[in-house]
Amino acid sequence: MEKNLALVLVLAPFLGFLFNVFFGKKAGKNIVGIIGTLSVAVSFAVTLYFFLQINETKKPIIIDLFDWFSLQSFKINFGFLLDQLSLLWLLFVTGIGALIHLYSISYMHDDKNMHKFFAYLNLFIFFMITLVIGSNLLVMFIGWEGVGLCSYLLIGFWHKNQDYNDAAKKAFIMNRIGDLGFLIGIFTIGFLFSTIDFVDLKEVVLGGTNSGNTLWIGIAALALFIGASGKSAQIPLYTWLPDAMAGPTPVSALIHAATMVTAGIFMITRMNFLFEMAPQIQNIIAIVGAVTALVAATIGLVQNDIKKVLAYSTVSQLGLMFLALGLGAYEVAVFHVITHAFFKACLFLGSGSVIHALHGEQDMRKMGGLKNVMKITFVTFLIASLAISGIPPFSGFFSKDEILMVAFENNITLWIIASLASIMTAFYMFRLLYLTFFKEFRGTEEQKHHLHESPSLITFPLIVLAILAAIGGLISLPGNSWLHEYLAPVLPAVIHEEHAFGTTEYMLMTIAVIGGLIGIGIAFAKYIKQNQVPKEDAEIVGFSKILYNKYYVDEFYELIIVKPINVLSNFFKDTIETALSAVVFGFGKAAEAVGTKGKILQNGSIGFYLFAFVLGVCAILTCLFLAK
Repeated sequence: MEKNLALVLVLAPFLGFLFNVFFGKKAGKNIVGIIGTLSVAVSFAVTLYFFLQINETKKPIIIDLFDWFSLQSFKINFGFLLDQLSLLWLLFVTGIGALIHLYSISYMHDDKNMHKFFAYLNLFIFFMITLVIGSNLLVMFIGWEGVGLCSYLLIGFWHKNQDYNDAAKKAFIMNRIGDLGFLIGIFTIGFLFSTIDFVDLKEVVLGGTNSGNTLWIGIAALALFIGASGKSAQIPLYTWLPDAMAGPTPVSALIHAATMVTAGIFMITRMNFLFEMAPQIQNIIAIVGAVTALVAATIGLVQNDIKKVLAYSTVSQLGLMFLALGLGAYEVAVFHVITHAFFKACLFLGSGSVIHALHGEQDMRKMGGLKNVMKITFVTFLIASLAISGIPPFSGFFSKDEILMVAFENNITLWIIASLASIMTAFYMFRLLYLTFFKEFRGTEEQKHHLHESPSLITFPLIVLAILAAIGGLISLPGNSWLHEYLAPVLPAVIHEEHAFGTTEYMLMTIAVIGGLIGIGIAFAKYIKQNQVPKEDAEIVGFSKILYNKYYVDEFYELIIVKPINVLSNFFKDTIETALSAVVFGFGKAAEAVGTKGKILQNGSIGFYLFAFVLGVCAILTCLFLAK
């Protein structure tokens, strides 16, 4: 029963992919959307069943499908691990994934390749489920590579635009860099512990096997972190994520909110027992996370593309999650992953609703005044913005506050960095809100004439996600955390929850809220009171220009990495490959020349053949008896 249901959970989206690939064009757009959405909804229903079962029994479900391969004492099974962590992750992967599919029915209805789009979305969910429920690192790696492939297909979905193709290639290549680190980590762990199965690994590591080999454990942890940095867009492998906005808005929501970018956090959380043995690597993770959160937040302050602002917001929030991971607060990181999935999916889908109403316009300088026309989109966007800004009682307040609290207890400097990033988050999110929905409309008259609220298939997911963004924090209230109790069997205890709340904790909460309100207040003063509109690109100067151009990191990578590689590849193509080809063709030409001359000797003369035979025999006898 459990095995069959687990197969349904995994294979339902894959079957949706197969149907839409082979029969979608003939079936029609409505059938494509229904099949694509239902296949993910089935996975969500099965996930819910397993979630309720494990919530009651407290026991994980391990399903071994078959023996994959074995090498001496090293054996790998292809199987699934359904425990508290994987099922919690699957709830929002499949739940939010189903809402995004539903949203896409309306959003992508006019696209002639809608069947391909839904096929890719279904395949994406299939690989993400595989990643989450894999029972060992190698099964996880299948899903890991699969979501990378699907991201390439979806980001470059509108492939007639070369910029979109470049963005897809950039995402694919930068993820491959991280994936190499992940592979090195897998090989190192397999070498150290003779297993890569999660359950066996945990027993072996906690049992003290190879605990003295701290150097190689640290190398394995660092390699895994590099893999996580690629997938979850941490410095220096973060630049692909903002460019991923080239894909349709539902893709942005799927990649940035609930699936691909959370894969790195999931992997580190799953391997928490290994990272606990490498405290130096944990320090690196915390520092990289904090710096990423601050750098991305500063870039987001001046972006004018509505989706780019949300993209850098995602990078910043992921940085806060990595900060929590580095400080050993895995449950806190998971909590923020969940609340972030709610409000960021709502924000991206809300931006898609705006873009849909404006017929593709994404520049906030050409928006404004939409709150009276798009009331549902505005209200849901406002709720999600309050949540991400950390304003109580919305979900982001609880999860972000816990990260700041853990940071304060461990490292004041990291707390200051994270707090600054949070204040900036509140500013740029309400900058986005004010520029998009308030004051007068700044677009064209034609756009103004066609302004309207989006269809119900677009607004319904927004309403559901806004409700979740509003109440999602209830799963982990201060001093009474359901999430902490639920994850206790698979995660170590969070340090700050070992003592009761006191003056310090309430002070930190107050500071966080005041910081968020300050950010909102500055945005209100600039864009409502002073009615400022961001300058045109050519007019941006000073430090704002540096921020607008993203610290010129892409240009730096182009200069020191891309161009030298291109020069080297051209050298190999034009010089080395040409020389090797000349050598190979030279052998061919020499053989041809010898053959051409040699065939003259084949003249049919018996006497000449006997003469050649005698010469050959003499040569053999000379070699046998005279040569020393």
